[in-house]
Amino acid sequence: MKEKRILFTGGGTAGHVIVNVALIPVFRQEGWKIDYIGSKKGIERDLIEPMEGVTYHSISTGKLRRYMSKENFKDPFKVMKGTMQAYRIIGKVKPDVIFSKGGFVSVPVLFASWLRHIPAVIHESDITPGLANKLAMPFAKKIVTTFAETVSHVSAKKAEWVGAVVRDELIQGNRRVGLENLGFSPDKAVLLIMGGSGGSQVINEAVRSSLDTLLQEFQIIHICGKDQLDEAIKKDGYVQFEYVNEGLNDLFAASDFVLSRAGSNAIFEFLALRKPMLLVPLSKKASRGDQLLNASSFKKQGYADVLEEEDLTSASLIQHLQDLKEHKNEILRAMSHYESQEAKQRVIEIIKEHAKKTN
Repeated sequence: MKEKRILFTGGGTAGHVIVNVALIPVFRQEGWKIDYIGSKKGIERDLIEPMEGVTYHSISTGKLRRYMSKENFKDPFKVMKGTMQAYRIIGKVKPDVIFSKGGFVSVPVLFASWLRHIPAVIHESDITPGLANKLAMPFAKKIVTTFAETVSHVSAKKAEWVGAVVRDELIQGNRRVGLENLGFSPDKAVLLIMGGSGGSQVINEAVRSSLDTLLQEFQIIHICGKDQLDEAIKKDGYVQFEYVNEGLNDLFAASDFVLSRAGSNAIFEFLALRKPMLLVPLSKKASRGDQLLNASSFKKQGYADVLEEEDLTSASLIQHLQDLKEHKNEILRAMSHYESQEAKQRVIEIIKEHAKKTN
């Protein structure tokens, strides 16, 4: 019997990679050959290439912009080049199935998979599909979604709501180890601050301008993004990181509250870990508004408070975090009613169902 082979794709942000990171070890343990198509310099290369048992292939990619730029005229040619590269790679490795997490790198891969008659499964994390997935969905056999609401925005014949895929290792964090590594006390609340994989300058500035007051209430883990450390700040109970991969589960375990953007993968991980959240979603000025919808959904269900970016000031941040602390028990009660779907296992089943039958 021919060895089974799967090809993953997705990139641009950590949110377009993390689900792949969660799934790859399962297929590796079951003996599948694993390939990954990503960009040459994207975050997906940093996260995927070091993984054992994965062959990484890079292709040319454009960027799907929603604003005027001279680069928009070059991008169709980059996408065409990427499609030809993906077509050759797929022809060479001959995967039985392709799984896409989205992002602009996935568009040429999904088109090439259609040309090669290789079945593809797409994962959509947000309530409404992103532009890349909208372009790629016609070439996929199946679309799996994190939010139940998403099914109404895509082809009903292809769509299935599965829930959130959460990395197993995040559930296995050790609070004591996290606190010890940080030098934090177990007797004072810990606030984790994340601004997405690239960091958020606006959140960083608001936090740092409020730091003296916040440190009266919290010990703070600040994951501030690449090149956004402020080495001049040296305060007890405040630890900065550009980005964390190894040991992130221990930092999550050590945290009592979270201040975050509202990317779908991240907020569902916090929900699974029962971490009360204050969400500062990307505004429509900087996005298509998907994080606003994600944050609104979580607020309605009682999992989070929301502070819109336009209203973010030092004073509003302090007030909302104090309110979050006061309403901790109410939020935890709401979170206790969240029943984690067996999303990861269902996604794996769907991928296997769509893998080409080989002798």
